[in-house]
Amino acid sequence: MDLKSEKSRARIQAKARRAGVDNPRAAAVGLIGNFPAQEFRGQVIGGIWPLSSEIDTRPLMKTLSEAGFSLALPCTPRAGKPLTFRTWQTGDRLKAGAYGTREPYADAPIVEPAIVLVPLLAFTQSGARLGYGGGYYDRTLAALRACNPAVFACGVGYAAQEAASLPLGPHDARLDGILTEQYFKRVI
Repeated sequence: MDLKSEKSRARIQAKARRAGVDNPRAAAVGLIGNFPAQEFRGQVIGGIWPLSSEIDTRPLMKTLSEAGFSLALPCTPRAGKPLTFRTWQTGDRLKAGAYGTREPYADAPIVEPAIVLVPLLAFTQSGARLGYGGGYYDRTLAALRACNPAVFACGVGYAAQEAASLPLGPHDARLDGILTEQYFKRVI
């Protein structure tokens, strides 16, 4: 089986696992207690506006905003380009973005986050990540790390999205950490 077919099959399995999560609202709140806020204080955090069945990161983002963290949200460019992050705090206006996301307006300053919360369909304990197939986060992490190799990629999802292994290609960016409703773990 080729890599594209393996990834398609893995995405179907991952979506089924995610759909079976009980109490997504409690899981969203669980992210708050597991996020290592003190470790990342003083750094710009690139957040996520969740899509349909993704874990809801908005309670975490609101808590971080209210605690004075510098936050940004991604703006989706044309296909084939990396995401751009613009500053955002709770209460800022947002516009409709691609794929059903919300993003800051063009007048919000562009920033380069030191920590990027990364959406996913599945992850492994060793930092492999399965995304949706568009490559946006792979390109974005490569671009950010070209300027700052220390950019921390933190996959965010439900603990149930963990897989024993995932098919990976040469351009698939690895995660430095994983945040779920049950734990935060650095990947070594």
